[in-house]
Amino acid sequence: MNMRGTLFIVAAPSGAGKSSIVNACLARDPNISLSISFTSRAPRPGERHHEHYHFVSAQEFERMVAAGDFFEHARVHGDWKGTARQSVEPQLAAGRDVLLEIDWQGAAQVRAQVADAVSIFILPPSREALRQRMRARGQDSEEVIARRLAAAHDEMSHYAEFDYVIVNEVFESAVAEMCAIFTASRLRLGQQVQRHAALLRTLLEPDGGA
Repeated sequence: MNMRGTLFIVAAPSGAGKSSIVNACLARDPNISLSISFTSRAPRPGERHHEHYHFVSAQEFERMVAAGDFFEHARVHGDWKGTARQSVEPQLAAGRDVLLEIDWQGAAQVRAQVADAVSIFILPPSREALRQRMRARGQDSEEVIARRLAAAHDEMSHYAEFDYVIVNEVFESAVAEMCAIFTASRLRLGQQVQRHAALLRTLLEPDGGA
């Protein structure tokens, strides 16, 4: 019987560097799979279907919601975004760790269903740094940036709902901190008892080491 994998949830306000940190951690840790979300928004420059997101129409997304296909879903900045159940549950059941890169609303839905999920929130080092990172993308107008900054204020107010908080001031430090969370989570008592059941039986049997 496979040991159930750990579900990691990573959330952050737009522009905090979440995707860059997650991608760097995934490159270093082959034991975690990224769950690809569905979204009803149009692809941004450089984004590819089935690689960055599953891009579907709003009508198709709503059909999937009605069919109960989503593990979590929410409307973000006017567009739908969600994680399909089939992208998560089979991997966890097979013993594979899965990472969800989602917003705080989706994180709340997942935590309500998965009690042992490990959640991480990423904060920028300042409001000005957040503004500069949004502008550096070169993808959004000043009007859109202003709207995203306003939304970020609300998003950041939910940091206390998460198990861990990382401040992305020095990128490499933030990556190292997230990787450390992955490692520590695998060393929790419940995980280690399952992983090393045979060893524990041998170590604790009478005169087992004699």
